[in-house]
Amino acid sequence: MNKVGIVGYGITPFTKDDKKIESILIDSVKELFKNNSDINRNDVDAVLVSTNNNSKYLSPILSEMIGIQPKIAHSIENLCNSGTNSIVSAYSYIASGLADMVLVSGAERYDSPGSVLEWDVSRGEYKHPIFWSSIFTKSYKRKYNISEERLSMVSVKNHKQAKENPNALSNRVFTIGDVINSKQLTDDLRLLDCSRPCTGSASIILGTEEKVKKLSKEPIWITGIGQKTTSAGFTKNISFTSMDSTKQAVDTALKMSKKTITNIDVVELHDAFSVCEPLALESLGFSEDGTGVDLVKELYDTNNFKINPRGGLIGCGHPLGATGIAQTIEITQQLQSNANKRQVDNAKVGLIHNMSAAATSSTVLILEK
Repeated sequence: MNKVGIVGYGITPFTKDDKKIESILIDSVKELFKNNSDINRNDVDAVLVSTNNNSKYLSPILSEMIGIQPKIAHSIENLCNSGTNSIVSAYSYIASGLADMVLVSGAERYDSPGSVLEWDVSRGEYKHPIFWSSIFTKSYKRKYNISEERLSMVSVKNHKQAKENPNALSNRVFTIGDVINSKQLTDDLRLLDCSRPCTGSASIILGTEEKVKKLSKEPIWITGIGQKTTSAGFTKNISFTSMDSTKQAVDTALKMSKKTITNIDVVELHDAFSVCEPLALESLGFSEDGTGVDLVKELYDTNNFKINPRGGLIGCGHPLGATGIAQTIEITQQLQSNANKRQVDNAKVGLIHNMSAAATSSTVLILEK
């Protein structure tokens, strides 16, 4: 099986701009080729587009806009973890020998919050993600006696870290009081507990070992992949205080990479809402059940950027199709020591956790220098 690594990447600032999806896609691709001038566009064998705005012929359109005619071109949509699913597909094409280089480009507009499933509609006003998040939050707080103040530290930490990210939607810091006193959406959820849809794009090119070594001065390799879908509707979850799909995905990814969770130096995890960060930390194995909030507080107090250095989804913004790709770019930058003020010291192994629909589907990637 071919070794697969990262050849180059490009990313745009996450904003509230009103732009066409085609324009958003091309922006990060242009940035990619500008930053990696040695890449020959004709050597790109496949173009995959990650977006929830999938009513258009976007992969062929993007291919034509960048001036190539790939062997493989298609779109991938899986709600919030479309980006990492696309990277896994690209990896598979290269590992199998069907392609030598694959461009993966993800984009979303600020007004594209994702699909509402038919059985979600059956819950009437409770169809939106804030309601599954509210159920998770209430369950987690009740089971482990977690106060609003302790849980709000997730938003406080991630907004602070986003301030060091020039591409982040947020450029403000908040206090615990700010989070608790922000607009109340449900009994257990405030506005600053939520990630925000936004306009943004991220693109990455994967390649064979030969291509990566030729085109990258600082090769980064994908050494572990784990994916698990447990259901579609969140009511099928085994528990509202853990993420079963995440547990299974990380176990698979770590086994493939021959690593343990103690080997991981830096992490991008899917904090769609405040409660998701401690739940993910616990399900990934970084902390014991009910103690994820304590780890968040410790990281904040020690100015440790190990978890969500770019500000997470809460601080950075959440353009659905671009999120998993942006997370992967951040870990790549961290392992290349190119993350500037966000840099985690001596980062050699990184983990990406990207999920959708109340963790009914999770993807975990392991990257190494």
